[in-house]
Amino acid sequence: MVEHFREQVLAAVRERRLLRIRGGGSKDWYGGPLDGEILDTRAHAGIVDYEPTELVITARCGTPLAEVEAALAERGQMLAFEPPHFGAHATIGGAVASGLSGPRRANAGAVRDFVLGAQLLDGKGDVLNFGGRVMKNVAGYDVARLLAGSLGTLGVLLEVSVKVLPRTVAETTLRFAMDEARALRMLNEWGGRPLPISASCWHEGRLALRLSGARAAVDDARRTLGGEVVPDCAPFWASLREQRHAFFDGDLPVWRLSLPSTAAALDLGPQLIEWGGAQRWLRAPGDAATAGRIRSAAVAAGGHATLFRGGDKAVGVFQPLAPAVARIHERLKAGFDPAGIFDRARMA
Repeated sequence: MVEHFREQVLAAVRERRLLRIRGGGSKDWYGGPLDGEILDTRAHAGIVDYEPTELVITARCGTPLAEVEAALAERGQMLAFEPPHFGAHATIGGAVASGLSGPRRANAGAVRDFVLGAQLLDGKGDVLNFGGRVMKNVAGYDVARLLAGSLGTLGVLLEVSVKVLPRTVAETTLRFAMDEARALRMLNEWGGRPLPISASCWHEGRLALRLSGARAAVDDARRTLGGEVVPDCAPFWASLREQRHAFFDGDLPVWRLSLPSTAAALDLGPQLIEWGGAQRWLRAPGDAATAGRIRSAAVAAGGHATLFRGGDKAVGVFQPLAPAVARIHERLKAGFDPAGIFDRARMA
């Protein structure tokens, strides 16, 4: 399949055509307007190497994400960043390229923190290898991480090696009644203490807090924090990860605000708050005027805003990069994809 991909890339360069790298298509709605001939990665699939004692799994880009997670679950391990699937056909390549993490991200780390190595087919038809398949091998480590969240704009992610973690022994969810301001204050206070917090969610006056770890640590934290114990809480956290929670229902666009966890409450519209206050989902129109107001508020609070789902993509899906960062991005893009064949609109 790699040779087939190379031929498709070189033909696009010769004919000056755009390519759109696509796995299961579960996240086609994310990013800028879609353009270009599809380069389908699904046939390039399979787990290449998995050694549970090394806490690393290596898989080809088209491998279904569910297959990777099932293999890990059999050995009592997991992808700690809890990548959202957003569909049954999600792939491991798409999970890395989208750079999206689930409820555990604030406490365990983001996608890029777990990428140890990667193999990339660039816009010149060259196969490049970065990093490695073991945690102690750090050669090219930052370049491999660079691919997390790149949305296929730098090349075809052929293979990726990802650090995995053991599944937690015990897990409990607590629920508290409190307003947004108090929830943000408590989340930051708790975040500074040695508590086994693995996820949080505030919505409509209720704060949910997930505790994960050793049974003794979870039980001690539960007694210390109080609150109401929520039975059978796994479906709730899965609904957040996959955005099946009632907050995400309806056609009103979804904005994602990435802010310092200590940022004060923002009066912008209905919100759901995760990651200890650092990720705030907002339902608001996706027109130019609203986009300007939301992004100004996010910048003033020390963060940025993304038009995550729906709305008018012409207003810009992502917050404009700072000039210095934009120049670095352009140099990277020119190095990996000099002919500009990989759907440039994705990062617009």
